[in-house]
Amino acid sequence: MRRRFARLLAVAVLLTGASAGPGAGGTQADEFRWRIERIDRQTRRLMTGRSWHRGCPVPIRNLRLLHLRYRGFDRESHPGELVVHRRYARRIVRAFHKLFDARFPIRRMRLVDYYGAKDLRSMKADNTSAFNCRWRAGSPGVWSQHAYGRAIDINPVENPYVVGDDVSPPKGRRYVDRSKRRRGMIHRHDAVVRAFHSIGWEWGGRWRSTKDYQHFSSNGR
Repeated sequence: MRRRFARLLAVAVLLTGASAGPGAGGTQADEFRWRIERIDRQTRRLMTGRSWHRGCPVPIRNLRLLHLRYRGFDRESHPGELVVHRRYARRIVRAFHKLFDARFPIRRMRLVDYYGAKDLRSMKADNTSAFNCRWRAGSPGVWSQHAYGRAIDINPVENPYVVGDDVSPPKGRRYVDRSKRRRGMIHRHDAVVRAFHSIGWEWGGRWRSTKDYQHFSSNGR
């Protein structure tokens, strides 16, 4: 029966163009589960005019929707979603699998479109997100790495964007002192940095002047 189910699942994956992890059909709440899908019609409608629009540097056909389990601050397993470039989809799954196994807590993981694709709104909600076709902060006319689907922001409140005395989101000010160790914070050489380093991604917390503690990208920008 299990072999038959596995064959049926494999056929379904081929027909839908999706990829699913070994635990994707599992019933245990405390296991990492994942699925990679093309952007479906409903998600396309949600994204269009919000996180994606005409003129974006990446066509929507090159994006993938990731369904991932993550551990919340309540220590329970929750379903989350991210949109990333198809080139990095499997690598991102591997990184988040490591975070899940390390029991690193994530506040929430929803598509930025549920916040009107407004970066500050998503950050204020402490939302972990990826693709968003927008300019780079402080550089109008220059695409953010998020606009290419090759950047992710994790727990923005616990890991704020810091430029001089400016802190974004404002609630992140209590986390500017990185000598403190609080749940959800990212630190040099910790499980989060190691997980993304293992897939070749770099951390914004290592930037020299501006510090983007929430930010990971494929090219370090």
